[in-house]
Order: sequence, then structure tokens, then C-alpha cells
Amino acid sequence: MSLESEQRPWRLACWWLLALGPGFFLLYGAANSYAASLPADRVGNVAMAWERHIPLWPWTIVPYWSIDLLYGVSLFVCRSRAELNIHAKRLLLVTVLSCLCFVLFPLRFGFERPQLEGAFGQLFELLMGFDKPFNQAPSLHIGLLTVLWLRYWQHVPPRWRWLLHGWFALIGVSVLTTWQHHFLDIPAGVALAALVCYVLPMPIDSCGGWRAAEVGRSRQLAARYAAASAACLACAWALGGWGWLLCWPAASLALPALGYQWLGPAVMQKHQGRRRFAARVLLWPYRLAAGLCHCYFLRGLPGADEVAPGVWLGPVTSASELRFVSVLDLAAEYDRRAHPAAVYRSQPLLDLLLPGPDELNRAIRELEALRRERPGPLLVHCALGLTRSAAVVLAWLVVSGRASSVDEAASLLRGRRRVELSDRQLAELAELCARLEPL
Repeated sequence: MSLESEQRPWRLACWWLLALGPGFFLLYGAANSYAASLPADRVGNVAMAWERHIPLWPWTIVPYWSIDLLYGVSLFVCRSRAELNIHAKRLLLVTVLSCLCFVLFPLRFGFERPQLEGAFGQLFELLMGFDKPFNQAPSLHIGLLTVLWLRYWQHVPPRWRWLLHGWFALIGVSVLTTWQHHFLDIPAGVALAALVCYVLPMPIDSCGGWRAAEVGRSRQLAARYAAASAACLACAWALGGWGWLLCWPAASLALPALGYQWLGPAVMQKHQGRRRFAARVLLWPYRLAAGLCHCYFLRGLPGADEVAPGVWLGPVTSASELRFVSVLDLAAEYDRRAHPAAVYRSQPLLDLLLPGPDELNRAIRELEALRRERPGPLLVHCALGLTRSAAVVLAWLVVSGRASSVDEAASLLRGRRRVELSDRQLAELAELCARLEPL
């Protein structure tokens, strides 16, 4: 993730610190006081029986407290106003949404912490001055920690990242070993932070204006993903306890539903060949299911095939082959697989759909530019090499004059490789090609 450098916005960072610091204590304290004022039978907890075996390590109050310093400093490591504003909004939104959850679903820590002595005991006493044993799920500590880790990770030199990851991991463990949170509060905090970072990506990409070429099919796919998401939520509600972890696949399936209905490939947040961290976290269950499905189908499929002189069509697994000097990646759901020496371009497209006019135009012109930039085998791939990449190659054959029509191009392609495009899709692709300027 590269951010545009400019003079560090010190003054704006100070203003954000003056707003976020008091705002945090006001919101967090109000939520804590509200939960403390409720009758005991209205405030539950999500403790598991095995959590009684988690040790209380008083010394871990030090890394637990250190997040306050890291919080303030993080505003001053940002290199531009845009980066700072997004980072500060992430911190604010995580705080606001967490406190809203604390009010709507008040919870209390389930165990009594014994009295502690010494310097560590004094730090606990100071903490208990404003942090009563409420405000549990999602863990605001973990939510803020995730947002802070993303910022520091972008700015800490690689040789020191082991120290960064180690200390942040210690802070994460400390929410358990200080007896501040139960286990389920942790994934809830990570999930909330990932959702906030997904909604506020850095840098911001526009995802508006996308139009599906196959409107009916796009709506059908959106409905299927939405139904699967709803089923996961229903199971989470019915099972309770560990079952609430099904909210993760529910969210993961809801995002493709939004993609097919409104947002398009931008829903995957693939930037320069890699999906952003928040998107990888939120979409991991979807990506796991899609990957297993693709592995199943790839068992019966060949690798890449040459469909025109120097142009090859194939699955994502072929991208790492050293014989390809250039790679055009059309799979929105996969990170870059091309080997480092390859000239690489990414034009993310959604699976199982024909690309829209703008997407198709960009993809075929990127294909032609790659072909001219470096002579040699050029691979065009999606996940399986059957639909998206096949449609782009077909359109390129027509627009470049190598085929007089989509039917002729399809006949040529099918003589060399299996493709999964229906007659209706080929007719729609012909209409799309008619709108494009020749190469």
C-alpha cells in the first residue's frame, strides 16, 4: 500500500488528538456507567468454562496500558492529510460502534480479580478508576489495536517489524491475562476493526458506477450469496455461544452479494495485485470456499493453452510458471500469483459474469499493451480460465481483427481449449464488442 508523501500534518494531528482523546473517555465512560446502572439480571457474560484456567499475569498490565501511548503517537506517524484523516476516522468509528454495542448488548466480565499489590497493582487500581468490568464485546482494546497495527506496519522499517508484531501480540494476549476480557471478545474486536478498515480503505477507491453486463444473472448470484449469508446468521442465532462465530462467514458472504448487486469487483478491494488486509480478513471464509471449489474443478482441467500466437489462456495456477513473461490477472478474488520477473497487470473481474463494457475495454487494451511491451508468452487468467478470461480473449480476437465475429473467435478458441460461455453470453459479448473501438 503506497501512500503519497507530503509534509507531515503535525497541526492536524494535534487537533485530531484533542478531539479523539476526550471523545474516547466520554463515550467509553458513558457506556461503562450505563452498564453499571443496570440490574444484574440484564447484564450477562460470554465466559467459557475453560477460561477459568487462563492465568492472571499482573505484569501484562504494562503492555495493556501501552496502547494508550501507541494510540496518540499513531496520529503523528501519518505522512499525509489523507492518511491521517482516514486513520483518525477509523479510530473514531471503532470507538463509536463498540460503545454502541456496549449499550445495546451490555456484558460483564465473569470472574472476580483478586487484589493485587505493588507497582502492577497500582496500575490496575488506576485502570479501575475509569474502567469497570463492563464493556466486553467487541473488545475495544482489540479493535483499536488492529487499526493501530495497520498504521505502524506501514511505517516501521522491515528489520524492526518482528518487534512490532511481537509487542502488539503481547498487547492482544494481555486482554486475557489481565482478566479484562473473555475470549469471544477478541474475534469480535478484530471483526469490527476489519469491517471499519474495509469501509474506510486507504487510499480510498471509488466503487460507484459499476454496471453488470448480465443484470439478471448478477441479481441471481447476489440473491444466492445473500441467502447463504442469512442462513449463517440464523444458525449463529440458534446455536449461540461458539455459534456466533458464524457471523464471520455471514459477513463474508454478504460482501459478494453487495458486489454482484451494486459494487462490482471493488468489493474485493484488490489493489496492485493484492487485496487489502481488511478485505482478506472479512472475505477469508468466502475465499476458502471458493478456493476449495476451484481446486475441485481444476483437477479435471488442463493448464494454460496457447489460443493465439504468444497469447495463452489458463487458470490462476498457471500464473507462477516461469515460461510466461507477462501476466494479465482478471481474478478479483485472488492475490497475485505471477512470478516476480513477469510483467504483471491486474484488471479484477467478478467470477461467473461477463465483464461490463468499460471493464472489457480496459482488459483487452491492457492485454494488447502487454503483448507489445514484452514479446514472449503472455498469460491471461482468471480462477479457472473458463469464463472471465475466455470472454476477454474472445473480445480481443474480435477487436484486434484476428476474428471477424465472436462466433468465429469462439470456434477458434474451442478448438484449442474448453470454455464455459453459453450462446446467450456469446450474443451479449458480441453486442459489447460492437461498442468497442478497434485496436
